[in-house]
Amino acid sequence: MYANFVSSIDGIVALEGGTAPSGGIISGRNEADRFVMGMLRAFADVVLVGAGTVRAEGGRALWTPEYIFPAAADGFRALRHTLKRDGEPRLVIVSARGELDPSHRALQAGALVLTTETSAVRLRRVLPGVTDVRAVSGTDRLDVHQILDLLEADGHHRILTEGGPRLFGQIVANDDIDELFLTVSPVLAGQKGDRSFGLVHGVDFGRAPKHGRLIGVRRHGSHLFLRYRWERPT
Repeated sequence: MYANFVSSIDGIVALEGGTAPSGGIISGRNEADRFVMGMLRAFADVVLVGAGTVRAEGGRALWTPEYIFPAAADGFRALRHTLKRDGEPRLVIVSARGELDPSHRALQAGALVLTTETSAVRLRRVLPGVTDVRAVSGTDRLDVHQILDLLEADGHHRILTEGGPRLFGQIVANDDIDELFLTVSPVLAGQKGDRSFGLVHGVDFGRAPKHGRLIGVRRHGSHLFLRYRWERPT
């Protein structure tokens, strides 16, 4: 289970309450950052995102390696062939309320939507047939452990999450994260109220912060690329 985010110097990863395409804005669509995103997607069995991230990225977005960095499309395909991964990594969308636009390109291409029993009934009626809708909760809340157990049962063992901060916060709170790839962009985003927030949102670890271990540092111009590893509790 690994995550990929881009952050401003002052620690902001989501703008306008999470409704803006924050990654591209904060990174300035940096070439190296987009390459790293593509490479991490190429290694994954699935790309796991929250519904808010899907809405923020807009109706034309895809979560494939070549979409984010077309120049390396051939290399990404060769990598997946070497890793014995057929096709593209599967997009998995977590949505408790089921607020998804059926016309979204990613849903038209086919995705897996994990939701509640109530929302699943409605989504199966409105989403494209190529998109699989599964209920993973009988309440209005989704449990991250249940989601990861389902993905593992489906044979997906390398899971990349690209957010948002609420979903990532739940993953970290449950000690389900193994690695984090963090790009620090040379910008200051600022913050006023709850309009912008950081890597983890909606979870407070208080005086027991989650400690990672820095295992890699790279630089491209003024962008810094950090790689952290967490050891899961035994």
